[in-house]
Amino acid sequence: MIQAFASWAETAPRLVAVAAGREPADLVIRNGRWVNVHSREVLEGSDIAIAAGRFAYCGSDASHCIGEKTQVIDADGLYLIPGLCDAHVHIESGMLTPAEFARAVIPHGTTSMFTDPHEIANVLGLRGVRLMHDEALLQPVNIFTQMPSCAPSAPGLETTGYEITPENVAEAMTWPGIIGLGEMMNFPGVINADPRMLAEIAATQNAGKTVGGHYASPDLGPGFHAYVAGGPADDHEGTQESDAIARIRQGMRAMLRLGSAWYDVESQITAVTEKGLDPRNMILCTDDCHSGTLLHDGHMNRVVRHAIDCGCDPLVALQMATINTASHFGLERELGSITPGRRADVILTSDLKTLPIQRVIARGVTVALDGKIQVECPHLDWPADARATVHLGKTLTAQDFAVAAPQGSNTVRAKVIGVVENQAPTRALTAELQVSDGHVEPDEAQDVAHIALVERHRATGDVTSGFVSGFGYKGRMAMASTVAHDSHHMIVVGTSRTDMALATNRLGEVGGGVTVWRDGQELALVELPIAGLMSDDHAPVVAAKAQAMVEAMQACGCTLNNAYMQHSLLALVVIPELRISDLGLVNVTKFEITELFEATT
Repeated sequence: MIQAFASWAETAPRLVAVAAGREPADLVIRNGRWVNVHSREVLEGSDIAIAAGRFAYCGSDASHCIGEKTQVIDADGLYLIPGLCDAHVHIESGMLTPAEFARAVIPHGTTSMFTDPHEIANVLGLRGVRLMHDEALLQPVNIFTQMPSCAPSAPGLETTGYEITPENVAEAMTWPGIIGLGEMMNFPGVINADPRMLAEIAATQNAGKTVGGHYASPDLGPGFHAYVAGGPADDHEGTQESDAIARIRQGMRAMLRLGSAWYDVESQITAVTEKGLDPRNMILCTDDCHSGTLLHDGHMNRVVRHAIDCGCDPLVALQMATINTASHFGLERELGSITPGRRADVILTSDLKTLPIQRVIARGVTVALDGKIQVECPHLDWPADARATVHLGKTLTAQDFAVAAPQGSNTVRAKVIGVVENQAPTRALTAELQVSDGHVEPDEAQDVAHIALVERHRATGDVTSGFVSGFGYKGRMAMASTVAHDSHHMIVVGTSRTDMALATNRLGEVGGGVTVWRDGQELALVELPIAGLMSDDHAPVVAAKAQAMVEAMQACGCTLNNAYMQHSLLALVVIPELRISDLGLVNVTKFEITELFEATT
């Protein structure tokens, strides 16, 4: 059963009594170095008193708050920093359920997350969003849910398992854990005043909640200004300093992301460190992190460390991952700082630059100690229909992945999706490819492989084919994944059509996941039975399988950093320049279906 955390108003009588010394605190932390993100200073020799899961007293001496049953922790000079907030994250990208994602990130000091479950929305619709929302509310940390805005992300360019409507958005705004509208990816729709997109935004604003942005275009002209006028309040798609500056000047929050494959902090944080813009309007986030990154490298602590390494003052970087985020979502009086009345989310650390996480306290309870989880993260009982979502319609063969050449051609000039390492955008390339027995062949010398999108929601058996470059695959291989942002059909990349068929059918058998094949043999498999997106296994188990997948990709010649993340985005038809969908090859610069082959004269 979901139990709401007691509000400030409900606990105020006790908080006042503890602060005044009339009642004892539940917990007092003594002799700490209080990092105050409101004043941006470190206050030596500070005490913090906690009652009913909230801060009651923050000052120089909390001895008056200590009673016989008060737990006392001697910080012994450790820094006391607010629990870290991830302003924009897709839990499904970690291949984990909300419970297991929480279990993975809590030891890294993340105590608040603002999640957009638009991955599961594309597969299971509003029902899937509710399942994610409900499990999120069970957790010992704060997981707020943004109602997904765009399923499909680009109407007319892809077909999803379900569609999100303005009525769905209005309904979700009444749920207890909904904090706002997820990233508005259909930026052309907003720019052109699409009634459906504006209705979703209006429903969110009428509920007094925050509208998330996603402006994935380098054009900062009238279209960008029209998008901002439509209502999105933040954006995480910037990749350079001018992007951050433009968003801040227009009253948006610039969200800088460091995920498993997106490295967009260093190129934008200079807007603060060199140009001197007000850092209150800059926020740190992850967007997408897979389980291996979470287990081995960290979560928001990793992002904060990276911002500091990029020249940001540690206290400013901490503001970007705490109070700035809370303020943006209208929660400044609820979390994001160590001050009276706020949720008692606090980290004890010995160093503000390297951020070793020695103790994590959430809502007044120690939830992690020296990197080890100390609490349970409750699971939902995920229903059977959420575990049966891969519908191929037939057993596929190598012939299903053959690309027919124009009649009479010996060679063709094909449009090719060009993967860009560590960034979400792709390049629109072309390549001269050979034709054999009427079929266009991949070309290892040019690093051009087959790509196919296999429809998996309605059992049509349809396969859309094209070509992709950048993975560096060699020999006969294939990789298939039912994680294919955002429509989440199945994406298959390979140099062997036989292996592509084997990989596809394998995921049909196990109900979704990721698999890598070479010479007719399976090298790695990550089972993701929930919506074809998530496992409810523990993070270390999933991370081990994901690492085996990475090693299998490398064995097939791939050297890209976090290449799986690049693979999973090849169907993301809202980020330029070239993508693939169930409807064909998509020119995202023009937002239109385009032919696979260039016309010959």
